[in-house]
Amino acid sequence: MVIGKRQMRACGVRVAAVAIPAILWAGFAFAQEIGRPTPGGLGLPNMATPVGDETQQFYNLILMPVISFIALFVLGLLVYVCYRFNEQVNPIPSKLTHNTPLEIIWTLIPVLILLFISVPSLRLLSNQVVVPEASVTLKVTGNQWYWSYAYPQDQGGGFSFDQMLKPESDLAPGELRLLTVDNEAVVPVNEVVAVHITSNDVIHAFGIPSFGVRMDAIPGRLNQTWFKVEKEGVYYGQCYFICGKDHAYMPIVIRAVSREKYDAWLAEAKQKFAGADSRMRVAAESR
Repeated sequence: MVIGKRQMRACGVRVAAVAIPAILWAGFAFAQEIGRPTPGGLGLPNMATPVGDETQQFYNLILMPVISFIALFVLGLLVYVCYRFNEQVNPIPSKLTHNTPLEIIWTLIPVLILLFISVPSLRLLSNQVVVPEASVTLKVTGNQWYWSYAYPQDQGGGFSFDQMLKPESDLAPGELRLLTVDNEAVVPVNEVVAVHITSNDVIHAFGIPSFGVRMDAIPGRLNQTWFKVEKEGVYYGQCYFICGKDHAYMPIVIRAVSREKYDAWLAEAKQKFAGADSRMRVAAESR
């Protein structure tokens, strides 16, 4: 009987020694491609913002070890209880109903675990919701079922445009189905972008996984979030609230470029979308 217990302990240690690194490695090794989903991908997407990196580190280095340890501990405890207290090994059950030290321990340990998680969690939450001084402000409005973007006049903008899903028949080679749009929003890299988010109709949710950003778009309310993209590229997101029949067809696409390219795009976009804004104002006034 003693040999069996020792073998069980050794087996549990070996399982934990193999399982915990394997789970952690899986989270790192099978991460999605940056900016876009990867078929069969596992784990959080590769991040392109400081807050996104902090979110991923919090998940991989704190939450996953805690989750893995708790899961393996409970599994080991169940195996031990099934072995130690089954009818054959323990034919006469104990009459014990209370164990004050044990009850204190199993109450105190979860509290300590939550306190351990709370410190980095609150720091991350503060970094997400406190918007630093921004050099670019972008207003995003959710509609059924597309997004509208407005660039302020005092930052070289003074125009707005709609962003709609590009039909599958119009996709060029390499463009993503259900994610490619007609007009990409453009932001500069390595600069803080403040995003003001609202809605014209129902509740939507603006989210870009690679930025670590998700914020509700609520009619009559202006919510705010921010990001600072560190790598040039195209980043995809979607509406994260079920907002009607075409909820699945209102993607988000933001292209991050250098400041020089961004200024050039502003000049081109001002000419491209100024005419559209004028036509929309004339049509609204004629109603």
